[in-house]
Amino acid sequence: MILLVKNLLGLVILGCILTSAVALAEPSLIVVFPQTNYQTSAQKIFFLGTAPPDGQVLINSKPITRSKAGHFSPSFPLQLGENLFTVRHRNQELQIKVTRLTTDPELPQGLAFAKDSLTPAVDIARLPGELICFSAIAPPNAKVSVNLANQRVVLSPQPQQAQLPSNLAALTGQNQPQAQSSVGKYEGCTTVEQPDSNFLSLIYGNNIISGAVVPSLTKELDLGKPEFHLTLNGKTITQPGSGKVEILSKTQLPVYEVILDSGIARTGPSTDYSRLTPLPKGTRTTVTGREGEWLRLDYGAWINSKETRILPGAVLPQTIIRSIGYRQLPSATEIVFPLQVPVPVRVQQGEQAIALTLYNTTAQTDIIRLDDDPLIDRLDWQQEAPGQVKYTFNLKKAQQWGYKLRYDGTTLVLALRHPPKIGNTRRKPLANFKIVLDPGHGGKESGASGPTGYLEKDVNLVVSKLLRDELVKRGATVVMTREDDREVSLGERQAIISQEEPAIALSIHHNSLPDDGDAEKTKGFGTFWYQPQAHNLAIFLQNYVVKKLGKPSYGVFWNNLALTRPSAAPSVLLELGFMSNPDEFEQVMNLEEQKKMANAIAQGITEWFRSVR
Repeated sequence: MILLVKNLLGLVILGCILTSAVALAEPSLIVVFPQTNYQTSAQKIFFLGTAPPDGQVLINSKPITRSKAGHFSPSFPLQLGENLFTVRHRNQELQIKVTRLTTDPELPQGLAFAKDSLTPAVDIARLPGELICFSAIAPPNAKVSVNLANQRVVLSPQPQQAQLPSNLAALTGQNQPQAQSSVGKYEGCTTVEQPDSNFLSLIYGNNIISGAVVPSLTKELDLGKPEFHLTLNGKTITQPGSGKVEILSKTQLPVYEVILDSGIARTGPSTDYSRLTPLPKGTRTTVTGREGEWLRLDYGAWINSKETRILPGAVLPQTIIRSIGYRQLPSATEIVFPLQVPVPVRVQQGEQAIALTLYNTTAQTDIIRLDDDPLIDRLDWQQEAPGQVKYTFNLKKAQQWGYKLRYDGTTLVLALRHPPKIGNTRRKPLANFKIVLDPGHGGKESGASGPTGYLEKDVNLVVSKLLRDELVKRGATVVMTREDDREVSLGERQAIISQEEPAIALSIHHNSLPDDGDAEKTKGFGTFWYQPQAHNLAIFLQNYVVKKLGKPSYGVFWNNLALTRPSAAPSVLLELGFMSNPDEFEQVMNLEEQKKMANAIAQGITEWFRSVR
């Protein structure tokens, strides 16, 4: 199951203990999820468990629907605060308490700011002239302001806004925004103007208040921590902010270098923000802003400072580019970009094309050599904007087979993998193909749980081994990320794909739902992809397996998952069925159904390779 929706991780101990006890004693009532004292912000929750098929199972005196084997997963609404549930089967009874937490900010009582509501909550740095914004939660009808560098910024009460659903809502189809009251939310912004003005100007709305003279900004200007003021019913309190504010010097911006093999670039300053093209080790860039441990890079991306090191005294990394070379290897074509310094890059895959953008780069290119190549039809380039050059590789076929990006010193190397050789016998149609199979989870990472307490990690391994055998019969070379119940980190699994450079990589999982999902009704086979090169494979396998086995289709999802992100090969993650659906769980556990699933996936892979010749 997808890591982001593992609401059952660590929640199955009771189910496992009771399942073990079942083998030694009378069959019993089991509730695997939720465990008592569970907390959630969802408006409803499903109960996952089992009991002997004879007799009724009652939850709060209401009979529930069960599968033939006695499994159940009904949903119940939750009120804010504590919700008590009594689950009963014959003379057995379980008491479970579920607490629904509010997502609305808690308004303070009396003359006070809400706890942890003052922002910025961490140290920040901005360029001269950029907005510096403050916010606080305080009682309605209060007057709130901030003092920064001896100037006053008024914070105004904010109107109602929409509360966006989480990314998980796309998995349940309940991804509509909800109105959220902003009563008690106060916000306001200011700027510190360009240094040549020699004035600290504070701007709120259309009002400009000019005050204290500041030194020319040839180095960072520390404005200190803002001081928040709250006035209510004639009484006033002050409270310092948690984060201090600095203004960077445009003439002395710090330069950082990526120290990991792939620095994770994002659209904003936290892991909540979307990923961009990873930055190869050695990439250099100036920093134009900071927010806590996050650095804003000169081309707009953000990176965690732990993945970088500062280069004292270095100036703005800029380069020109002239000649571009290439070399054909047995399994890939490498395009070589000689640069003066390693600069940030972006890769975009399109229909029968792949584009590489270099930032902080100016072209002086007049000659490019590119002979007839098994992969590339033509290379085009253009200076899209000052300091931004884009190279577009038009490909001979639409299907792409993976790429790698690295710096050799200051030279950027883009390796584009050639298509694998197609098997040349009917009996061994997958001869010459290497396939990586990743049985999801393992060891302490148990994954989802079925209603009996049976764990996803175990069934993933069983089906993966069956699939391996089917692929080997067809001539494939199969590499497994694990062959027993051991913990393999996501980074280690990604590294195996990168090192092995297979034709394709498949991660095998079984699904579950977020707390508010409809576990009784939601079932089916699902496929997840991230890199465009994996899209065709994802669509093909989804359609093939659903039709071949007559299974419901859960859908095809673009999803930012560790095992869909590898760029070295088309990589997809398969969710073979729902552990949380009582009826489908019985199929998931059935050996004959497992064999049918392995055979269908193997045959689907074979047919897909034939389709992309």
